[in-house]
Amino acid sequence: MRSLIAGAFGTLVAAAAFTVACAPRGGSMGPSAPTPVMQGPITGEAHGRLDGRDRMARIALAGKAQQAPVSATGRWRIDEQGGRTKLVTGQGAENWRVEQQGGLLRVAGDNGDATPWREGPFVARAVDGGSALRYDNRRYRGELWFTPTDSGILVVNRLPVEEYLRGVVPIELGTRQPADRAALEAQAIAARSYAYIRVPSDESVEPRSGWHMVATVQNQVYAGLDVEAPIVNEAIDNTAGLVIRYNGLLVDAPYYSSCGGRTAAPKESWRDVREEPYLQSVDDTDPRTGRPYCDISPRNHWTAEFDEAQLSETVRRALVAAGARDPRPGVVTEMRVEGRTASGRATALVLRTDRGDVTVRNNEIRNVLRDARGAILSSTYFSVDRESRARGHLTGVSLHGHGNGHGVGMCQWGAIGRSRAGIDARTILRHYYPGTVVGFAD
Repeated sequence: MRSLIAGAFGTLVAAAAFTVACAPRGGSMGPSAPTPVMQGPITGEAHGRLDGRDRMARIALAGKAQQAPVSATGRWRIDEQGGRTKLVTGQGAENWRVEQQGGLLRVAGDNGDATPWREGPFVARAVDGGSALRYDNRRYRGELWFTPTDSGILVVNRLPVEEYLRGVVPIELGTRQPADRAALEAQAIAARSYAYIRVPSDESVEPRSGWHMVATVQNQVYAGLDVEAPIVNEAIDNTAGLVIRYNGLLVDAPYYSSCGGRTAAPKESWRDVREEPYLQSVDDTDPRTGRPYCDISPRNHWTAEFDEAQLSETVRRALVAAGARDPRPGVVTEMRVEGRTASGRATALVLRTDRGDVTVRNNEIRNVLRDARGAILSSTYFSVDRESRARGHLTGVSLHGHGNGHGVGMCQWGAIGRSRAGIDARTILRHYYPGTVVGFAD
């Protein structure tokens, strides 16, 4: 994670532009998890609770916005930092935008009104408890901060962690049926642990970047108030303040969509990472059926097809990632998995070409093996199922695989399967993070 405001988001876009990816921390269930849009009143009792009882998270929504449209659902205002200067007040029907020029900010309206240029940052707040802020067609709890950078406007949503989770859990796990309640509670606890690692209890310790987390899969996918659902908010409220601990220390607990039957240890997926005793490879088989708990996932078993052009592009990506001066891919003559981890995942993928061999290791295999739309490979838990050849080189490959995600930590679909089997949230978390306990953070 970069630490400088200037140019801090080389690739970050507004939170609406989510793509499914997996990083060493966090994860997403992707398209298989439904994301409802709620147009009704704000749900839950935590709205507007900016009273210091909860850690305050700063979530970056955009880093290089050229202008930032902002409004509200009711009475609201925009002040310069600290409330020194009141800039705009409104009833919610007006449309305003924050603009940047030469390191200064102003607020401009559709009717031609505009404030003087000022240094900022600007802070938008709802005036009454029934209002929510709007930015880029999404509703948000808490405050919106706008800071000028050398490349645009940094937009940050500042709000209590408990309210932040209401916009995370429905995206990460979907809005589920009542039988999935324990899985929702486990996800809320894991996501809260992840957030608390990054959000200090003392808010006077401000992040140099201006934010603690971003709203994409780089951290945890966060979509604000519009994705909230009562059953999810209830799970968050039921677990309020609870986190995962190991030997008394807060756990940074990764998770992902589905494991395919067995989870992975960190070094099976990522290079140069420290092994943690609570991140072990564990079996995820349901003893009643002999099948993985995550077999209920629609993406737990998959195939992937690559034609000649895609194989060539895979080699080019691998060469670029390795820093090759001449990333011309050449002709692919062979593709093979070289070595397996303890959980059965590919250790390395060797692509033999007429210009030499290219080897890709661990989770980087997923980054180079992308489909025609650019989506990464579901997992490294795969085998080469079929090959097509002509003129001495590969013209096509078919892969058969299991699971979706990096495989380290909690299997989200496995948690759902366990919940439906009557297993409670604490037991679910103890299985995926062996040796841990659930307790209060502060």
